[in-house]
Amino acid sequence: MRAEPSAETPPPGGVGVFGGTFNPVHLGHLRAAEEVADALGLERVWFVPARVPPHKGAESLAPAEARWGWLRESVAGNPRFGVSDRELRRAGPSYTVDTLAEFRREMGRDQRLWFLMGADAFREIHTWHRYPELFALADLAVMRRPPDEGPLLPPPALREEFEPTAHGYRHASGREVRVVRVTPLEISSSTIRALLAQGRSVRYLVAEPVRASLERAASQHPEWFRGSAR
Repeated sequence: MRAEPSAETPPPGGVGVFGGTFNPVHLGHLRAAEEVADALGLERVWFVPARVPPHKGAESLAPAEARWGWLRESVAGNPRFGVSDRELRRAGPSYTVDTLAEFRREMGRDQRLWFLMGADAFREIHTWHRYPELFALADLAVMRRPPDEGPLLPPPALREEFEPTAHGYRHASGREVRVVRVTPLEISSSTIRALLAQGRSVRYLVAEPVRASLERAASQHPEWFRGSAR
């Protein structure tokens, strides 16, 4: 399967939604979103931090408002990036299907909406809350980083619902699953938290405008940086 966008194919365009805990956001998140936006010709990418991530315990995360603030500082100056607090304002688990439904209602039916997700998340999409509804709401942009090579297969339980295409898959709903290869940056939120907890530098691992905020938070709230959730 040839999984990368080709130069001969015009980018589809639309708006992207990038969800996660962002605990904290780092350059790996930002660079991946930038590369997906370029590959798909997206006019906007919304970062949406989760208040209560369904697959992880919220008790090990920094407060949602702090993570949202770090995101806002990190994307400042990039007119293509924005940060949405919709999951922070919503009670209960931060289900992606609810978030995409809100975006879809606001955007209407015609504008293309992409949900950005990692390859591992795509392989487990059958475990997501009301996953069939995801395909009624948005196309999927699946980010792959080396050394994750070889065919990217849908979950076995759903394999009959997907037809291979030049760029990934077409779901039975008509929605596209487009695979986008992104630069492998060996940066993780857990590494940044560990460095901050040790009083060490995170320069060149996070966006420079947010570095001082993170270092200050690590000094004032060391308990925020002891968790293991990404």
